[in-house]
Amino acid sequence: MAASWSSSRDGEPAASRLLIERAHEELLAGNLDDQRLQHVRPLIRASWERSWRGRVGPEGAPLLEFVPEELEAYRLSHPLASVMDMIRALLLPGTAEDSGVIVAVGDQAGRLLWVEGDRQLRSLTGDMGFVAGANWSEDAVGTAAPGTALALGQTVQIHGAEHYNRLVHPWSCTAAPVRDPETMRVLGVIDVTGGAEAVTLQARMLVDATARAVESEIMVARLRARSEAPRARTPKHQAPSAARATLRVLGRDRARLEAMSAHEEIVTELSARHAAILLMLAVHRQGLSAERLCELVYGGDVSPDTLRPEMVRLRKVLERSAPELVPESRPYRLTAVLETDAHDVLSLLDRGAHRVALTAYRGPVLPESTSPGVEEFRETVRSALREAMRSEASLDVLLAYAEIPEGQVDAEALRLALEMLPARSPKRASLVARIERLESA
Repeated sequence: MAASWSSSRDGEPAASRLLIERAHEELLAGNLDDQRLQHVRPLIRASWERSWRGRVGPEGAPLLEFVPEELEAYRLSHPLASVMDMIRALLLPGTAEDSGVIVAVGDQAGRLLWVEGDRQLRSLTGDMGFVAGANWSEDAVGTAAPGTALALGQTVQIHGAEHYNRLVHPWSCTAAPVRDPETMRVLGVIDVTGGAEAVTLQARMLVDATARAVESEIMVARLRARSEAPRARTPKHQAPSAARATLRVLGRDRARLEAMSAHEEIVTELSARHAAILLMLAVHRQGLSAERLCELVYGGDVSPDTLRPEMVRLRKVLERSAPELVPESRPYRLTAVLETDAHDVLSLLDRGAHRVALTAYRGPVLPESTSPGVEEFRETVRSALREAMRSEASLDVLLAYAEIPEGQVDAEALRLALEMLPARSPKRASLVARIERLESA
């Protein structure tokens, strides 16, 4: 949903501007025990102290760290370049130059890469150095939403005189860090700067939601690229030095092992038994005894002697395709990280990225496998997806879930979607019919 900026002051700090300014002066004088500092929000007080101890100047514009040519080249290569249209659509609706706010996007070091929005405000904030290419990290300018959000790794709002730099006192801002959806490494920061409208509760929700939407879009783009990219193959007996290995088991009867190095990727299709063994070792990273691994793969009434020749054959396959994944024995365990697409889905669900998780879910884990351990893990993934859809997903994600095989037979999810739909929605009739069919079956 696009932003509609409100001038409500529901985000105003409890302490008065005058009291905050006096507390700020006492801190700059080194009077860290002054009682007025106790009236300043703890988040701000801690940031002020970091800035003061770091000898950040309380006045003056930040340094420009890029000349125009360098800035343009750096922006084009930055991970957030591909989502800038989404950020503009969400935070600068209509005519951006008359929006009443400024939207800035910076890198993980706090250097502003894009500064867009209200033309008049940009001419004013430009005088204090709030421009593309400037360093607005906490180390450079002290307490300010972009740098403090990066320092804390969370969404923050800074009101007027709470800024460490006196030149920024006329302004207020809300900023949220953006993380890599897979590694959780911080990629950059999104900031909204303006007057009272930039620090309302609504502003915080909009900026935070935009950051989450950006992370989801980055993940969707990656998944799409992985599924569409041609697979490079190496000669039969030449294995790459794998920097990353992924086992794809969702919706596949024969798992696919992708071992990727810096220059190439080798893809190996595994037998059902080898897939079950490798998946169990990926699930149980601490290792498994021969007896327990045999139980998970074959069932409880099979001797471990049945497992051993299969392990020999699996080792030979891995020596050719992904030597780093050759398992140790006593106990059997992997010494290198093996990612799975099923674990990716679970991780996305844990982080609340429901739409991306649903996109990444390609079907049940090894659907034809009868190995007890695989069946248990298959149900774990399916249950996690189902519970997340029922308890936390938005209406559009819930409706998308209702279209996949698991959702089509989930009467509870269908009833929940029906409750969430507007009374006159044309989708209600179809949901009612589907629920009736399930209940009459």
